[in-house]
Amino acid sequence: MSARRSIRSSVAVLAAWVCAVALLVAAPVALSSSIAPAPAAAAASGSDFNPGNIISDAAFYDSNAMGSPEIQAFMERQVRSCSSGYTCLKDYRQNTDNRPSDRYCNGYEGRGNESASTIIDRVARSCGISQKVILVLLEKEQSLVTSTAPSAGAYAAATGQGCPDTAPCDSATLGFFYQVYYAARQYKIYKAFPQDFGYQAGRWNNILYSPYADRNCGTQRVFIENQATAGLYIYTPYVPNKAALDNLYGTGDRCSAYGNRNFWRLYTDWFGSTQPPANPSGPFGSVDAVQARPGSFQVSGWVADPDTSNPIAVHVYVNGVGHAFTADAERPDVGAALPHLGSRHGFSVTVPAAATGVNDVCVYGINVGPGGNAQIGCSKVTALTGSPNGNLEAVTATAGGVSVGGWALDPDTRDPIDVHVYVGSTGTALRADANRPDIASAYPLYGAAHGFGATLPAAPGTYDVCAYAINTGFGGNVLLGCRNVTVTAPSDQGRAPFGVYEGLSAEGRTLTVSGWAIDPDTIAPIRVRVDAGGVVTTVTADNARADVGAAYPSSGARHGFVAKLEVPVGETRVCVTALNNGRGGDTSLGCKTITARLPDLGRAPVGVLEGVTVRGTTVAVSGWALDEDTSDPISVHLYVGSRGVAYNADLPRADVGAVYPAQGPNHGFSQVMDAPPGRSEVCAYAINNGAGGNSLLGCKTIVVGTNEKPPFGNLEAVTATGRNIVVDGWAIDPDTPDPIAVHVYISGVGTAHTADRTRADVAGAYPGLGAQHGFSINRPVSPGTYDACVYAINNNGSGPHTLLGCRQVRVP
Repeated sequence: MSARRSIRSSVAVLAAWVCAVALLVAAPVALSSSIAPAPAAAAASGSDFNPGNIISDAAFYDSNAMGSPEIQAFMERQVRSCSSGYTCLKDYRQNTDNRPSDRYCNGYEGRGNESASTIIDRVARSCGISQKVILVLLEKEQSLVTSTAPSAGAYAAATGQGCPDTAPCDSATLGFFYQVYYAARQYKIYKAFPQDFGYQAGRWNNILYSPYADRNCGTQRVFIENQATAGLYIYTPYVPNKAALDNLYGTGDRCSAYGNRNFWRLYTDWFGSTQPPANPSGPFGSVDAVQARPGSFQVSGWVADPDTSNPIAVHVYVNGVGHAFTADAERPDVGAALPHLGSRHGFSVTVPAAATGVNDVCVYGINVGPGGNAQIGCSKVTALTGSPNGNLEAVTATAGGVSVGGWALDPDTRDPIDVHVYVGSTGTALRADANRPDIASAYPLYGAAHGFGATLPAAPGTYDVCAYAINTGFGGNVLLGCRNVTVTAPSDQGRAPFGVYEGLSAEGRTLTVSGWAIDPDTIAPIRVRVDAGGVVTTVTADNARADVGAAYPSSGARHGFVAKLEVPVGETRVCVTALNNGRGGDTSLGCKTITARLPDLGRAPVGVLEGVTVRGTTVAVSGWALDEDTSDPISVHLYVGSRGVAYNADLPRADVGAVYPAQGPNHGFSQVMDAPPGRSEVCAYAINNGAGGNSLLGCKTIVVGTNEKPPFGNLEAVTATGRNIVVDGWAIDPDTPDPIAVHVYISGVGTAHTADRTRADVAGAYPGLGAQHGFSINRPVSPGTYDACVYAINNNGSGPHTLLGCRQVRVP
């Protein structure tokens, strides 16, 4: 590309560029400049221009610098609307054809109706050139990025490739697609054969200031540091002089050339520094806004770390005081521009102001992996802080008191603040929280809840009435004003009080009773008695109630009451009585019923596994369990081995109730469960009724017989007593200590009996089986001779039985 062509192109775009810069400064932060992994773009300064390193190789040859959607969004921000009859670059489309692959580019597969953004992106990736470089080249040569009325000729010679000043453009390179493709390819040729061109990296080069020899402008000796800069000088072979750099956005002098200056300035203004970041592996992002809020700053933006797709920490410092957050809010725009890092990198946080006046607010991304922490941005912002503001608007004397009204707010907070009103030396704290739409209109950031008003009791006399706004945060209390009033004495007409019993609630065993009460004969607060099933308390109805004051303005607003009292667990009837301040009698405000329960403090249940007794193939399990957070019975889970069953521990246990009177006595359990033969663990768990977890009450080991052993015993005697036959002996099943059945046959006629008489001798012989195994059976018969036989019956009903013996007996 010739020198004269470069001068003409650069001067031609200068006026349009100056306008474009003005628009960029006023516009919101552009996505391309805020999401690219580089510092946020800022207006360039000519003192920063380095003629030996106009742009780093890393930035120039970064073919992943932007994607097609980001290029499109960037172009649309430069031109909001196009002049009638023209096609701007953001809307430009054309058919493209195939380009073969070679050592410079990977070729190009043609498509129909391709957009300019897609062409730029695909060419950049094919030839290994930054999409940002191509955008800057299009603007430097023909103002195509910012022009609202580009000509057909501007598209035909879009990058100036193959268009010498001394001859027509090469027809083989005309047209937008060819211009972009062959310009990118040309820079790769410079890189592939650096020795074939006059300007080379890594050595000193004498570079002309001006293409006009007759002006005798001379040269500058420049040490070209890298290939990208050498390529720019080969493409546009002039270096800007001091005059061009001193007036970076205008013209210099007769020896000034602008092509490479404008390339550097455009890139810097649009995309940030042309050099690699000092912390390339560190976090990057954007501070989108720092807005003053009452007593705080709202800071929003995004930050990511190139080493992870996970959200990272962001630290916000206000005058050096740090606050830590996580940048994990959804930012679809970030995700679209940086798909490999995802979209969860946004933040919008509130941090307190550190001082009145101007505060320094700085945001840092906290590094993950290689690199270090990075400053994302700093701002100087005036804080909304200081002493309260307001006005004591009205002070009126009434019989027995003083009515006051006004407003107050503190710039440190949106919340209502306190106002202290003094009638003489007696102070009363009011809350400035009444609705004042006029204040909201005057102070829109603070809302409407900043009014105050009350009628305060006072003895007859003359008083100075003063109101003070109580400071929150920075500043101090403020006197809102003083008035002098004279209070006259009220008269007691003997009227009964009135009011409303509004609320009754229980939190565990604590009841909260609320409402309001007024004695019409005085503006002074009166007493209220609360009776909760014999638990009695008396409170003063002196809480501020703006609604009551509005309904009964002559009585004022300080007539609300809230009472708290502890009651036993269970149902309680709660009655409220307004007590007359003088003559006229008291007034019942009504009764309500509520059930008080123990509060759930998250405690684990308690209890004891007391008894585990094996009876044959069953086991009897007993004990008690309760949850101290409730008086209700709870579940117990009983396990024999791995088999579990749930029961309610609701049997009466007076001993437990005596120890835990709040929980009551109904917490015992006694259950019989089947048990498998052999050794088993019997365990009991108390199941929590709310928070706090379950409790193991204990475990015991049992052994259950297999019921395979036959019973045994002894037929000791068969005797005749009168007309009766008496059969004596004992019988045991070794698988159980329980009594077993014996069958007695008298000459073939059988009857069933239980061997359950006490036999201490048997217990002594078989101590593990107990004493209840004897039998003495009386059978009436007629005179004659009989055979008497006795069988011991197996306990499980299906095992072998045992003949204990037979005897013959004669009954006379």
